[in-house]
Amino acid sequence: QTIVILSFMIIPLLLLFVFTYLPFGEMVKFSFYKMKYATPVDKRQFVGFRNYIDVFKKDECFSALKLSLYYMAGAMVQLVLALYLATILSFKTKFGNMFKGFMFFPYLISGIAIGFIFKFFYTRGFVFDTVLQWCGFNYGNNMVLFIGAIMSVDSEMYEAAELDGANKFQQFIHIILPSIKTIVTLNVILSITGSLSAFDPPYVITKGGGGTATYFVLMDKIAHTNQQVGLASAMAVVLLLIIFA
Repeated sequence: QTIVILSFMIIPLLLLFVFTYLPFGEMVKFSFYKMKYATPVDKRQFVGFRNYIDVFKKDECFSALKLSLYYMAGAMVQLVLALYLATILSFKTKFGNMFKGFMFFPYLISGIAIGFIFKFFYTRGFVFDTVLQWCGFNYGNNMVLFIGAIMSVDSEMYEAAELDGANKFQQFIHIILPSIKTIVTLNVILSITGSLSAFDPPYVITKGGGGTATYFVLMDKIAHTNQQVGLASAMAVVLLLIIFA
């Protein structure tokens, strides 16, 4: 029994180490060098923390970081909307299941596909472009998680609150929100990491041109087009520290 347990533990841990932690360690090491992918080990130039300084000194790097933080602010707005809609749809709502389906469906579409739709079918300044600026929120996944958490709250608590004269907003503040705080925290973390690592739509639509490069898009360009592997690695480490914070 002990051998079976250790076998089930060792195999996934070994795969995790080989394909996640080992490459991560190499990336951190690369961040202290000026090098290209094909640079031999003995020709790599050690530059210390110069790459990390460049992340904040180079205008394009800092602009991309600010844009990613703007994405993060937008993600927080989407999170609030998702919680609002999830609360409404958790109570008896006419056509509630249909609304849930309509709102969750966009989340199932690949970000690459969405990027191509915007690029080839919606021209800037026309009606579809204007409408989509208002309807472009994609809060389906957050909303479904919130609905699942809210529906797990004991319905007798709502009934008791109504007998005490509590309105829906008071029920939300004193019953729903404290009961789902774990899911709220999870959604906040997922929204922050997702927005800071936004890549698919801006890459497909503009390839980062015209000041639309997010941090990930610029990092891809620096690493694979400019072959500045050390700087790109330093950018990745900085992003990781921001997410940790």
